[in-house]
Amino acid sequence: MSQISAAAVNELRKRTDLPLMECKKALTEAGGDLDKAVDILRSGFGKAMTKREANETAEGRVAVLIQGDTAAIVELRCESAPTAKNELFGKLADDVAKAVLEHNPADVDALLAMPAVKNRLEETVGLIREKMVVHRFTRLAGGVFGCYVHHDLMGGALVQCGGTAAADELLKDIGAHIVALNPPYFTADGVPAAVLEKEKAFIAQQIKDDPKNATKPANIIEKMADGKIKAWMAETVLVDQPMANGAKYPNTTVGDALKKASLTPTKFVRYRVGSA
Repeated sequence: MSQISAAAVNELRKRTDLPLMECKKALTEAGGDLDKAVDILRSGFGKAMTKREANETAEGRVAVLIQGDTAAIVELRCESAPTAKNELFGKLADDVAKAVLEHNPADVDALLAMPAVKNRLEETVGLIREKMVVHRFTRLAGGVFGCYVHHDLMGGALVQCGGTAAADELLKDIGAHIVALNPPYFTADGVPAAVLEKEKAFIAQQIKDDPKNATKPANIIEKMADGKIKAWMAETVLVDQPMANGAKYPNTTVGDALKKASLTPTKFVRYRVGSA
């Protein structure tokens, strides 16, 4: 067999981004055939992934992609914090989000069954030598979108609204609000009846158990209960909350800001790496 040239090794390195010694080894095994060497390296990536199946993936990042009236948010996990910040890992997260947006897979298994996604995942595992997992994703279509990813890359939010007016800055600010405060529901209509009834029962019991309320008239007790429910809704429902950036949006709730921008709340998705 002829000696493997430095030029061939460099060409394989350009095509795979793998270390020179691994490229030379693959070319030697492939008898100098570049395409065969690529297949050998890819096979090695798959083995690398298999070896790391038992490793814990507690780190990662959130990626969001918006194209017109379609958007996707993805949580991609890895083993270490440095890898989560790695440019190659970030590019993988963006590519996974793009695949979700363009192909609308039914679930993570369907996404990973796509050859392009599987190959990209195996390639990046081979380069960084860590286990990587697509933990979850959400794809939304229709309306106007905005997003925010926190500076640590571990938290992000995708916001969907009805309307036609572009409001990138506002929806980014609302996304930051969502990441920071983690409201359970977008609107009051989104609060399940069972959850609301449970809270009403809890508040009623609180009022009843307070000796100071023993002699108060029923209409006063009712007003107290209504006030507590309104306060709870303001803490629980996003549109009822004051905008987190009060200096930029003084005396303005999220709902007020959306109404001013001619947008109606539809849905939001909040991801935090490692949380449910």
